[in-house]
Amino acid sequence: MYKVLKAETLAAKIHLMVVHAPRVASHCLPGQFIIVKLDEKGERIPLTICDYDREAGTVTIVFQEIGASTIKMSALKAGDSFRDFVGPLGCPSEFVHEDIEELKKKKMVFVAGGVGTAPVYPQVKWLHEHGITADVILGSKTKDMVILEKELGAVSNLYVTTDDGSYGRSGMVTKTLEDLVTNEGKHYDVCVAIGPMIMMKFVCLLTKKLGIHTIVSMNPIMVDGTGMCGACRLQVGDEIKFACVDGPEFDGHLVDFDQAMKRQQQYLMAAAQKIENLDEDFTISPEQLAQIAKYILSDCSIDTLSRMSEQFGTYKLQELQDIQGEAVQGEEYIEYYVDEDALAEQVLELFYEEK
Repeated sequence: MYKVLKAETLAAKIHLMVVHAPRVASHCLPGQFIIVKLDEKGERIPLTICDYDREAGTVTIVFQEIGASTIKMSALKAGDSFRDFVGPLGCPSEFVHEDIEELKKKKMVFVAGGVGTAPVYPQVKWLHEHGITADVILGSKTKDMVILEKELGAVSNLYVTTDDGSYGRSGMVTKTLEDLVTNEGKHYDVCVAIGPMIMMKFVCLLTKKLGIHTIVSMNPIMVDGTGMCGACRLQVGDEIKFACVDGPEFDGHLVDFDQAMKRQQQYLMAAAQKIENLDEDFTISPEQLAQIAKYILSDCSIDTLSRMSEQFGTYKLQELQDIQGEAVQGEEYIEYYVDEDALAEQVLELFYEEK
């Protein structure tokens, strides 16, 4: 059993836990992940490592309530335990194996979206400990959803931006990145983008135009996490890669994001069914279910959303302009406005009909 030493809520539905796992802490590096199970019958949940302390034997994880298992996990308190805490899994960030003196010559920018902020932190912290201070763009929908600002600010040059302009800069992370390069004279050799797939896709569209080598950390559905099941497979250039053993980090300009996002949609009904079957002790409100549905749908295709539009609250499609000022055909950036008064049954019905 792996004891939770600390549990706190960072923002709505986003939680941080410090777990006593000495073997994992002694071997993990930035970019790697772990898989947890709450109990013997629990689901295997992959989570990127947010921080680690080798001396204390602890690993820090950050997660968002999305499905049944993460809702249950959010109820854990200090003193509770995980049944399994397996890792470190995956490959470390590529820069940890580079020559430090050569690495110091590179200008690096990290783009963190939402919960993707968590895996960015150990990377920039590692760089800072080795005498390198990177730029970080921390993006969030609103001020209330900004996480780890203090921690990132201590180890990087931090730029905070919110979609609604309620805090820091106004607009999406791509706008801030473009402003830094084209209007503020910044030059970057490497960009690392971590967040929702749709965000990483548009960061890559921008950095390809700007000529910046870009690494993304992919978060597809995983099962075993050791390369046996193939659930996390991705098209990377002309090759099929497994995020669990070949990644989770890849060259963002080679990743087929459209295919990856379509694969995510295959599990919508399963996720909804698990939520519906939660024990009575974990009954959730219609507002919580709507929020979870909104997160799951954030990587859906335009066609899928169009079919759902009359059933699922309201949403709007905000057309994202590419850096040449022309619309990226069929690639509108999706922003959701969910009716939080909708009944939970209506949201579940949406999933079933989409099946």
